[in-house]
This record gives sequence, C-alpha cells and structure tokens, in this order.
Amino acid sequence: MNNVVLITGVAGGIGSATARVFHEAGWRVVGTDLRAVTGLPDWLHFIHNDISDPDALEGIFTEIETRDGRLDVVVNNAAFQVCKPIVETTVAEWDQVMAANVRSVFLAARYAYPLLKKSQGAIVNVSSVHAIATSKNIAAYAASKGALLALTRAMALEFGEDGIRVNAVLPGAVDTPMLHSGLSRGHVEGGSVDELVRGLGHKHVLGRVGQPEEIGRAILFLADNERSSFMTGQALVVDGGATARLSTE
Repeated sequence: MNNVVLITGVAGGIGSATARVFHEAGWRVVGTDLRAVTGLPDWLHFIHNDISDPDALEGIFTEIETRDGRLDVVVNNAAFQVCKPIVETTVAEWDQVMAANVRSVFLAARYAYPLLKKSQGAIVNVSSVHAIATSKNIAAYAASKGALLALTRAMALEFGEDGIRVNAVLPGAVDTPMLHSGLSRGHVEGGSVDELVRGLGHKHVLGRVGQPEEIGRAILFLADNERSSFMTGQALVVDGGATARLSTE
C-alpha cells in the first residue's frame, strides 16, 4: 500500500508543487486549503477546510483515517502573511498570522499523532528563512516562522521515542503567488513585480529565486524514512545561498 501524505496549503505555489513531487514519487496525496479550488488533478484528494479552526482540522484527520486507513507524513505548509510595519499591524492581523502559521501546526501534531505513531511517520514543517534573517515590515510573519522552528525542535524531542521524525524546511525567495503578492504590497520597494523578482534573484549566490518544485523535493527528502532516516529536529535551509552572504559584503 502506498504511503499517504497530507499537505496543508495545497493550492499555493509550494503546496501544489509539493503535491506533484509526492505523487510522482508514488505517494497518495491528500491536500487541504482554505480556498475552494477547482480543476484539481484526480490523483489529489482535496479537502476544503480552515486549518486554523480546531474542529475543522480534527475532521481532516478523521476523514483520512476513514478513507485511507493510514497517514505517513504531514507537511504543514499553509501560511498567512501580513506585510506591514509593526505599529500598523492590528491585533486581529497578528492573531490571524499566528493561528494559521503556528497554532494549526500544534493542532495538526495533536490530531495526527495516533496515525503517525502507528506508521512511524514524519512531520515536515515549512518555516522560512525569515526565522533566521528577516526584512522590515513583515514582523508577524517572521515571528510565526521563528516560532515554528522552535516548535519543530520541541515536537522532535517529544515524538522521537515513538519513531516520529520532525524537521523543518526553510525556503528563501521562491517564485510563488505569495512572493508576488508580498512584493506588490510594498514589502520591497522599486519597480514592477517582475523586476523585483529578478532583483531578488540577483542578490542570491545562485543568481535567481527558487522554484516551488525545488522546495517540494527538499520536503520529500525530509519526509522519506529512507532518505533522511537519521534526521530529526533539524532546519534545512533552501535559499539559493541568500543567508550565506554577510549583509556587509
């Protein structure tokens, strides 16, 4: 029987690419998203749901257990981003970011635990380079991704004795709708969105931004119990070398 993966935020750039990567590797893919999307491939079992709602999130795992009978990996990819200065960020916006980006991962771990213990599976949390080096006007998002990195370590410690591995991938700038949206809202100043994307690329050691499939392949590596069997509690940075360069260079 093929392994089963749940990917949250599956309608986004990294989420949809990761779903394709897992499918091509022979996994059964379950995806969930807040958006009610159509035209999805028939190999993807899509659940329209709000992962920041505890009752709704619990229902996802009940459905997976009933339908698939097992769960091998949870990819916590869904995220909400606010691009505002701290003094302009509202309490509601701050809470929305934390609910979508951190609380949902905590809840998913609780609800997925019995299934993952049975399969001795894995959790891959999609954090961000903003957890270790950030920009102006994105404080709520950066704080949530830093919290997710700490939560990854805590989960690895608590779940290790059950054979459940927990790791995080930290993407840098990736060519996704979220990146374009953030740039268009003034996260970075100057030029059109396409020009800003190219400008970001030139600041990377590899001279370009990443592609969603590249993050998906890193996630698959961390999920696979053969490829990364001795890794847990780790943060895998996939950023084209962006954080390798000193800002003073």
